[in-house]
Amino acid sequence: MRLLTYNIREGGVGRAEQIAEVIKAASPDVVALQEARDPVVVERIAKLAGFRFSGARGSHSTGFLSNVPVLAHAWRHPPRTRHALLEVSLADGFPRLFVLHLRAWFSKWSERQRARELRGLLDGIQEQLIREQHAFAFHVLAGDFNALAPGELLDPSHMPRWIRGMIWLSGRDIARSTIEMMQADGYVDAWRTLNADHQNDPGSTFPVWDPHVRLDYVFTPAEYASRFTACEVRRTPEEVRTASDHFPLLVEISDSS
Repeated sequence: MRLLTYNIREGGVGRAEQIAEVIKAASPDVVALQEARDPVVVERIAKLAGFRFSGARGSHSTGFLSNVPVLAHAWRHPPRTRHALLEVSLADGFPRLFVLHLRAWFSKWSERQRARELRGLLDGIQEQLIREQHAFAFHVLAGDFNALAPGELLDPSHMPRWIRGMIWLSGRDIARSTIEMMQADGYVDAWRTLNADHQNDPGSTFPVWDPHVRLDYVFTPAEYASRFTACEVRRTPEEVRTASDHFPLLVEISDSS
């Protein structure tokens, strides 16, 4: 399965054609969308890009496109979360997909909020695993985490002055507790798993005009790490520069470990 995660910025309004071109060029089977809050635009993208299944809600950020049969999908609001978690049940043999979009802003205060939000999401997934007797043990979390991973450098000089001020007030760096939580809960990061030399190519996904931070991730439980077979930040076609402020992230997932 080829999974693409893509923040399409402000609902993708006025950019459906460009977004569809970016998605088609990546040839994904499933797309996890963030800021997909306009169902009409998402439906238009699905039609242009040739997807059989799609889902979005006006009050939510998360959405999806799929050519893999979708058995069910639902938005859930675990405690302490801002954007609803989207759960997509794909056909047998495919992982359960959870699409998330954590709150933004760079500061130690917003990182604490993200960590609390993520804790609520992960607890909800674990409760569901137990309730369903681990029926979907193989699952992936994909989306815009708005967070930096441990060991990744932050260069504030690329950022607007007001963000640099917030970072300075936060101790001149940003905490990594959100991604650390994912690791502590036994999840592995597709990019880090398949791109060990991340210092030479940090996998930056934001912003497209001056990429300097990696905000977009795909995770799976560590026991399924070998199912990640490829991961790349999509920087083509040319439309990717104007379709959104994020580059999409493409992950290939095998059907057996």
